[in-house]
Amino acid sequence: MTNAADKIIVALDVPSTKEAIQLVAELQSNVAMFKVGLQLYSAGYAAAGAGITGATSFVSRVFLDLKLHDIPNTVARAVESVSNRGVEMLTIHLSGGAEMIRAATAVKGKMLVLGVTVLTSSNEQTLRETGISERVDEHVLRLANLGVENRVDGIVASAHEIKALRKEFGDKVKIVVPGIRPSWAEAGDQKRTMTPREAIEAGADYLVIGRPITAHKNPREALAKVLAEING
Repeated sequence: MTNAADKIIVALDVPSTKEAIQLVAELQSNVAMFKVGLQLYSAGYAAAGAGITGATSFVSRVFLDLKLHDIPNTVARAVESVSNRGVEMLTIHLSGGAEMIRAATAVKGKMLVLGVTVLTSSNEQTLRETGISERVDEHVLRLANLGVENRVDGIVASAHEIKALRKEFGDKVKIVVPGIRPSWAEAGDQKRTMTPREAIEAGADYLVIGRPITAHKNPREALAKVLAEING
């Protein structure tokens, strides 16, 4: 098995850049990169600029998970802005459609653009509420195909869709999987979860893990438990 640490993205879903930098300092030697989502971005990451990506000694690879979904021009301009700031991966919502996806991928530079399919907090009831009659797995594949046709570099989906995505695309795209819950952690608001080891064995390239590590009383110890679980 590939080094487990190379597959772990820690989600910095914390309320301040101070807390985020503390976590980065504590964990960065044992993970692939860190995810900055809406909570941290809204709490000051954008204003702090490279507070995590390069202006301090806590230099780390960053996955910016903003799930952009807007008119094509707005998304393109946002992608351009992010691509100039040292971010390694950025998410867009594939439900924005082909024109929006093409607008994003045309200006991404060296940054990887990942397409979000169906959130791991969603299920078939959620799809019905928004007028979608397909099963979750069918809808994930539909959106993933739309993304790949329009040159996304990776797909974000739950672990339950990994095998279907690998069968459809092989190694053509990266598969990034949120909603990962170690065997000893609570599911929380996630509905379609899987353990880290199961997700890697299914073919995930990266596992996004947040609260089981960052909300633990000892994040470094929690990360060590995750890595031990993966390694069996």
